[in-house]
Amino acid sequence: MDFSFTAVLGKILGESGYAGFFMDGGWKNLLMILIAFVLLYLGIAKKFEPLLLVTIAFGMLLANLPFSNMISNVDNDGLLHWLYTGVKLDIYPPLIFMGVGAMTDFGPLIARPSSLILGAAAQFGIFTAFLGSLLIFKFPVNVAAAIGIIGGADGPTAIMVTSKLAPEYLSAIAIAAYSYMALIPMIQPPIMRLFTRKKDRQIRMTQLREVSNTEKIVFPIAVATVVILLLPDTAPLIGMLMLGNLFHVCGVTARLDETVQNALMNIVTIFLGLSVGATAAADTFLTWQTLEIILMGLVAFALSTFGGVIFGDIMCWISKGKINPLIGSAGVSAVPMAARVAQIEGQKENPSNFLLMHAMGPNVAGVIGSAAAAGFFLKLVPMLMG
Repeated sequence: MDFSFTAVLGKILGESGYAGFFMDGGWKNLLMILIAFVLLYLGIAKKFEPLLLVTIAFGMLLANLPFSNMISNVDNDGLLHWLYTGVKLDIYPPLIFMGVGAMTDFGPLIARPSSLILGAAAQFGIFTAFLGSLLIFKFPVNVAAAIGIIGGADGPTAIMVTSKLAPEYLSAIAIAAYSYMALIPMIQPPIMRLFTRKKDRQIRMTQLREVSNTEKIVFPIAVATVVILLLPDTAPLIGMLMLGNLFHVCGVTARLDETVQNALMNIVTIFLGLSVGATAAADTFLTWQTLEIILMGLVAFALSTFGGVIFGDIMCWISKGKINPLIGSAGVSAVPMAARVAQIEGQKENPSNFLLMHAMGPNVAGVIGSAAAAGFFLKLVPMLMG
């Protein structure tokens, strides 16, 4: 055996990841690494959903470095493979929902229950994109359902539905979902201005009534009971969302509330992002279907915003000008970013406008609505495929 410097160096370089770029399909890995770099730039420099986009992008980077063995190797399964079991077993998304529940104030929704209508209307894009994916792009019904969920602007829900119905498309759908969530300040305002009148956007809404602590405690218990009895498949998401909120409002679980909001939420976010990013292997991600998914995801998100705004217009008319239709756009479940966009657009038209708390009602209703839509698809799709 030749142990010369040249031979040893040649063997090291021949078995290195650099050599992998010159093998069949190596260019695909290189392209995926460049995509990961772009996502890292958007997450770090542009602050687009950085907590998840940075971890997803880094997981994509690790998965596409040749011979890194982060997913699997000859002898055993790699680190990211085991982290991904938390997605496959539906562990991470419900835990994220628990954290969201602990950080969410349902008071505006309780004070104005009609916000539920706006939250429901903003799910319009989910079902429209489902039909479009099914009829236009001819996706199988399970994949079409997973694509449609992007319209709910709810990353954990999209991940959970996709991991159950179409796991081979998880990376494309998850990246589309979180990318459009990050682009809410760019996507929503043109739609909001196009489908509302200037004088309606200037409407100042009266202060919401004060919600008692008893109401706040009863609400998560009642919603969990009613919704899960109606749609049992929503139990992981709705159950954890309401449990997290109960920790926050009941007044006797401060330590649990703090843990769920901070330590647990941060740990699960890291595991979820890395494992989802690791599914973005070059062979499965670099396809025309990925582009179709990204396109339909945009359509779903835009139509969800449209549905919420149109029903905002209707409620404005019914209330004789007491409800600003801009809050309808917050019916998508990107909490609290969508509510902030409604606030910003309202203040552009009327600097004395303060719509944030009014928009939070439809916003948190959208979280419940997207979870209900997910439960509906998880029940419907197996029936259609069976």
